[in-house]
Amino acid sequence: MSDRLKIFAGNSNRPLALEICKHIGVKLGNTTIHKFSNENIKVKIMENVRGADAFVIQTASPPVNEHLVELLIMIDALKYASAGRITVLLPYYFYARSDKKDEPRISITSRLVADLLETAGANRILTMNLHTPQIMGFSRIPVDQLSSVDIICDYFKQKEDLTNFVAVAPDIGRVKTTKAFAKSLKIPMAILEKTRERDDEKAIIRNIIGNVEGKNILLLDDEVLTGNSIINGAEALRKRKAKRILAGCIHGVLANTAIRDIENSFLEELVITNTLYLSSEVKRSKIRVLSVGKLFGEAIQAIHEGKSVSKLFKIE
Repeated sequence: MSDRLKIFAGNSNRPLALEICKHIGVKLGNTTIHKFSNENIKVKIMENVRGADAFVIQTASPPVNEHLVELLIMIDALKYASAGRITVLLPYYFYARSDKKDEPRISITSRLVADLLETAGANRILTMNLHTPQIMGFSRIPVDQLSSVDIICDYFKQKEDLTNFVAVAPDIGRVKTTKAFAKSLKIPMAILEKTRERDDEKAIIRNIIGNVEGKNILLLDDEVLTGNSIINGAEALRKRKAKRILAGCIHGVLANTAIRDIENSFLEELVITNTLYLSSEVKRSKIRVLSVGKLFGEAIQAIHEGKSVSKLFKIE
């Protein structure tokens, strides 16, 4: 493999790709991506990549399935253009929530995605805050997982006096993630006990474990999909006489009417990162967006130069 670093990107989140390139000081690679009338996709690499260290940036923004296929075709194009090594950079992993066989006759789709990436020609994967850690074990090629917990925590440390704050996990399954936030912020933790009985993504709050009365709240999670969990959680916390309620998450999926619903909720502010492409509507809401571009840029540089990247993979 030569010492040439090449960075390419699909159409899923080009603003983040350009920010990463700006941090590293390289130009985004030249490609053409054409969608035919029959919805077939053609990707052409418009520059020499023979022997190069190639990174491909693509995230699971809508349309998710189209962006996944686009990524696989781009990896394949780089492989047949004789790239020396291909690293796939997935800020938000495709099908990350489909990570277990909890019903008969279903696919563990996040495992299938790992197989597809390897088959297409990827040599390693760089991602951020997976929904569950077992996804790393699905892959037969190396997987490095970054964490943006410190980015979000630093924001709250600078903005708020955290003396009377409590970190709240939105459910039992998110305790480990929230514990990492609470440890960094040096504040106590509470847990919302909820159930989700169907695939309609609506959760019911059954109980609150911990003291929240008279406290300011930081509702903390790895992702916000429709916003129902944090909105229902905020309502339950308000009924328990919590004061201010703020929230933070890494991946702001914000599907359907999530932005509008959050805007009309008890939440004072929701802090997210730019791992997914965000519409202009976010800028007019109570949602604050923090960038992970520098962190990914540092990781790319470390991988390319063969240096240790362990300090960047801080997962509590």
